[in-house]
Amino acid sequence: MEKNGTNPLKDIKTFIRMYSIVNLENVDIVFAYQAKAVVYGCVAAKIAKVEKIYALITGAGSVFNLEGFKGNLIKKILSLQYKIALSCCNCIFFQNMDNEIMFKKMELVKGQNTYIVNGSGINLNYFTPQPLPKDDVFLFIGRLLRDKGILEYLKAARIVKSKYPNAKFQVLGPFDTNPTTIEIKDMEPYIKKGYIEYLGATDDVRPFLKECSVFVLPSYHEGRSRSTIEAMAIGRPIITTDAPGCRETIIDGVNGFLVPVKDVKALAEKMIWMIENKEIREKMARESLKICQDRYDVNKVNKDLLKVMNLYTPNEIVNNSAKN
Repeated sequence: MEKNGTNPLKDIKTFIRMYSIVNLENVDIVFAYQAKAVVYGCVAAKIAKVEKIYALITGAGSVFNLEGFKGNLIKKILSLQYKIALSCCNCIFFQNMDNEIMFKKMELVKGQNTYIVNGSGINLNYFTPQPLPKDDVFLFIGRLLRDKGILEYLKAARIVKSKYPNAKFQVLGPFDTNPTTIEIKDMEPYIKKGYIEYLGATDDVRPFLKECSVFVLPSYHEGRSRSTIEAMAIGRPIITTDAPGCRETIIDGVNGFLVPVKDVKALAEKMIWMIENKEIREKMARESLKICQDRYDVNKVNKDLLKVMNLYTPNEIVNNSAKN
């Protein structure tokens, strides 16, 4: 399945393959996760006469922010696909209220049951608390998309470096096929002048999170930012935006700060605050860990999903919680 591909022939093959698997395996329940899996998987499941179909919307995605003739055409096609696919579902899960409201306003969801869940959950045995470094190391993790706020991060780094030249600003993540992706040439001026360090891409973010003292994600929209929650799980203060899927991870002033979307000046000011208030920064790091343990433990999130899908009885939930 091509995540960002727009070739209709390849998508038809994906749909046929999904239907074949679901039909051949006599599947009882389908839980579709990610845009293409939802728009094709739910319809394939309905045609295969699966009785219980669920979809998890992990975010509205960059597609709904595209402009121009091609962008508007893609939005119309995706909206129609969502509308058909979600009509097949017993329940639709959202990771934030803004996306739920948006889908209902666009009439992509009409009358179906909906439920908001705390992201995808984090394995707290894999992401464990780490000591907070004393150095001022800011880290951005994510696909290198304009919608992730990477350009704002670069510009804010330049501002902060002019006042605190010893502060480090790191970028970790892959370039992408998404329409809002940037290119290496967009970062080169910042790399050459020493404003940022590009660390490339990785399958394991933990060593990089361990070395940072503040995690930054100036995204325009998320489902429920997984990279932010991973940073919280190891105990890091957060600077992110007051945007869907980002604001849910932060109690402003408690475990970090929310800044307006695309506001480079506000972003730089909060970075400088983190440099100048190290004692409070450490307190924020501890609060991030507490919030993560309370809301985003994968066991709690999964039990919530299973309960809604009637795959756990209340007694089983209590008994399993006691065992854990």
